[in-house]
Order: sequence, then C-alpha cells, then structure tokens
Amino acid sequence: MKRIVIALGHDALGTTLPEQQKATKRTAKAVAEFIQQDYQVIITHSNGPQVGMIHTAMAEFCRIYPEYTATPMSVCSAMSQGYIGYDLQNAIREELIARGIYKTVSTILTQVTVDPYDEAFYKPTKVIGRVMDAAEAEIEEKKGNHVVPQGDGYRRIVATPKPIDIVELDAIRALSDAGQVVIACGGGGIPVLPQEHHLKGASAVIEKDTIAGRLADLVDADMLVILTGVDKVCLNFGTAEEKPLDYMTTKEAKAYMEQGQFEEGTMLPKIQAAVDYIGDSAIRKVLITKLSDTRSTIGGQTGTMIGK
Repeated sequence: MKRIVIALGHDALGTTLPEQQKATKRTAKAVAEFIQQDYQVIITHSNGPQVGMIHTAMAEFCRIYPEYTATPMSVCSAMSQGYIGYDLQNAIREELIARGIYKTVSTILTQVTVDPYDEAFYKPTKVIGRVMDAAEAEIEEKKGNHVVPQGDGYRRIVATPKPIDIVELDAIRALSDAGQVVIACGGGGIPVLPQEHHLKGASAVIEKDTIAGRLADLVDADMLVILTGVDKVCLNFGTAEEKPLDYMTTKEAKAYMEQGQFEEGTMLPKIQAAVDYIGDSAIRKVLITKLSDTRSTIGGQTGTMIGK
C-alpha cells in the first residue's frame, strides 16, 4: 500500500467557522478518493486565518481582563490544530462511512522542534493578529515582541524558523501503520525549543508547505500531494505568456526558482518543499493541484507532477 501526505491549503478549510464546516465536507470528498484507491493517507493543513482569529480573540480578552495571562503564540497554534482537526476528522469520517469505508480518523496535536539560533528569529517576517494603535504597539515592543506599521496602525510579526524534527513522529507512524487516517502538523506544527527534558513553545510559526515536505520525508511517503488554489504550476504566472506545467524535474524546478518564477509566500515554498522532499530519490513524486473531488487528480490528468 502506498503512503501519501496530503497538504491542505486555505481553499480546503475556509476562513470563518461556517466556511470551515462547509469546506471540510468538500475536502473530505477529495481525501476519500485517495483512501478509496487504497492509499495510506496522512494529512497536514494550513491554519492562517484560524490561528489569526484565535490570537486576536485571546489578545482582546486579555486587554479587557488584564488579570488573565496573555496566551502565547504556541498555545494559539495548539488551539487551531484542535479546532481544525475536529471539523476535518469528522467530515472525513462521515464521507468514508457514506462510501462503506470504516477507518478511524485521528488528529494529533503535533509539536515541531526548531533551532533557537535560526536566523529567522533575528528577522521575523510573518504578520499576525489584529491592527493595533501606537500605544498598544509600544506595549507589545516592551514585552519583547516585534511590530511593523500596517495601514493606519501596527501589527505584530513573528519568526518563521525551519523545522528540525517532529516530536510526535512515532505516534503518527504507528497510527498510519495501523491503517488509520492521520491529521498531523496542522498549521506547520507547534514550534518548540528543546530545553533538556522540557519543550518550550516558541513565538513563531512554521511554513505549512515546509513541514508538509518534512513530514512526507520522515514518514517515507511515496508521494506528497499539495492541494492549493490553482490547477497547475505556471511559468510567467499572471501574464500574457503564462504557461501551465504538466511535469517538471527537480533540476528544472531549481532553475525556475533561480529565475524568480515563483512568488514568495505562495508558490515558491511549495516548489522548495517539493525539491527538498524528493532529494535524490528516483521514486518520490510531488503533485501540486487544485482541490477537487474528482478522480482526475489521482489519475494525473490535472495538476503539476514533480519528480527526479
């Protein structure tokens, strides 16, 4: 049985709670297609709008009730994993039962270790949370947090360090080996800093595509499927010379990245994750395509396939 890691983007989850509940039902159909074709499936997902909502809500709560301790970014990330996993695992379970497939779907709150000396901590770039006024921004800076001007106010920014290891990897493997559908490393995983026997939550977020590639590598998946908002990877995207790609090698992908073909924060991290995951393997493949509930994705008629 082949093992695949499916990385779900924003389109697969929506933004608000009602959107998420509708989106996960649609996503469940696409995931069920892979399971019905006898793939062993591990799922990871984005959490941008969700963790932003949680962080904003908790910060506002603390502002109104100062006696309550502020909620760290790592805890907000954990909340988002549970919140998204709850809807996602129930939607997938329901879809599988409707197809006569009986598998347990489990969400694992997943911690990912990062290097405290990662350069990203010295140059934070990820914007999170609500817009603040100058006084609130000053308070954040006094706490040791970073803020940047945005629009008529300020917003907090955090680091995006590279993932090193997945703490709950053995549990992910065990559940997958037992035939269960596993949801793990949601939102890039909860970034933690090892301190002897203690894991300290880091004020950071991990790029979701980066952890998808790392997860696929560590579980020795045969394929990484990145479901996103476009049908295919394109050269000269958004121009009159736009060219969709059916297939590209890792060598070609590296060349295109050097040419600046892929936009930072959207397609570039997906291509980099694909290249890192495939490495020197002649077997591993990456499929980047739009979320669909048809079998054309599995058959390779849609999307961009990347291989050695």
